[in-house]
Amino acid sequence: MTSPQPVSSADPRGARPVPELALPLETLTFIIVKAREYDVKEADSDPGEGSDPVDDGQADVLEDKASDPVREELLGAIRGLNGDARMRLVALAWLGRGTFDLGEWDQAVATARHEHGPRAAEYLIGLPLLGDYLEDGLALFGEGIVDDSDRAES
Repeated sequence: MTSPQPVSSADPRGARPVPELALPLETLTFIIVKAREYDVKEADSDPGEGSDPVDDGQADVLEDKASDPVREELLGAIRGLNGDARMRLVALAWLGRGTFDLGEWDQAVATARHEHGPRAAEYLIGLPLLGDYLEDGLALFGEGIVDDSDRAES
């Protein structure tokens, strides 16, 4: 993991300086990708099925099961952040969702700490469209995630 990269550019709309994000872009990229993988999961459509995965076209890989490795990777990545970074991640999702705006960043972080401190990871994976919210929030900081060709979007 890389160390947090402070953002010091001006607000993309030119209104005021952007607050410090203090979340590693590499980790955010991983969390966004895993959140999108997790979002496409569906309920177990055939819990009693016993067919061979090859025969059913690997359809079970898209079903949400308790032992889902994508869920565990996502939870692990979020829980691997220190407490302050987890609160910033919650606040970033809220920015992307439109609950707060960039000028309310400090308030969003404080609210995240107050409302979701001990269970931030569980709260975040319960948000539908978490990956989209995080990426939209990141865009407000003038940043983008790393795409498939390993170039940072800006």
